[in-house]
Amino acid sequence: MATHTAPAPTDTDDDHAHPAHLEHHFVSSTQQFDSAKLGMWVFLITEILLFSGMFVAYAVFRQWNPEVFVAASSTLDQLWGTINTVVLLTSSLTVALAIHSIKQDQVKTCVYYLLSTLGLAGIFMVIKYIEYTAKFEHGIYPGAAFDPHGVHYEHLAGMAAAPQFFSIYFVMTGIHGLHVIIGMLVIAAIAVMAWRGSFSSEWYTPVELTGLYWHLVDIVWIFLFPLMYLI
Repeated sequence: MATHTAPAPTDTDDDHAHPAHLEHHFVSSTQQFDSAKLGMWVFLITEILLFSGMFVAYAVFRQWNPEVFVAASSTLDQLWGTINTVVLLTSSLTVALAIHSIKQDQVKTCVYYLLSTLGLAGIFMVIKYIEYTAKFEHGIYPGAAFDPHGVHYEHLAGMAAAPQFFSIYFVMTGIHGLHVIIGMLVIAAIAVMAWRGSFSSEWYTPVELTGLYWHLVDIVWIFLFPLMYLI
């Protein structure tokens, strides 16, 4: 009596059952997404710890020299700071809309929102460049290079703690700006991938993780703006 055995699964069968985006060590797209999201949250926590240390340093030095920090803060351009806050908040909206669009398989709309986010980030960096150059022109540098001059800055020359404020200002806003640039590069790459059809409602993990990162960048600025510009 002849016996029949089931044919062994072929690589073609495995590929058919395994979506192209799904790594072979995951059993489902949901598991892969959850793992990637957990990894991103761990990364974001380390970023929060980084900025938290700088915020603590700011609080300590401000407690020691409150009058000097108020005087130094008053030389920052509140208008530019406010515009940049609005720009970043708007960019958070556009990246959220990009995620919503790809969930609805609206690929072109997703790309447009990602490009809008990229453009807003570019505006933010241009304004920071304007702010930085305005300070450099009047000798406002971090650390030992601090040499204020000009009608709006010369009063800082007699304040021993003024260089501390601007050192903290340049370090914190500089590191934040670096995060913005990194975010711009990632968003640009994600936009290209989306345009090429790499994402859909079945797989949009990189888009959502990029959005999480960008929201952190915005949240950090929401704390930086009032601490540096308003109080």
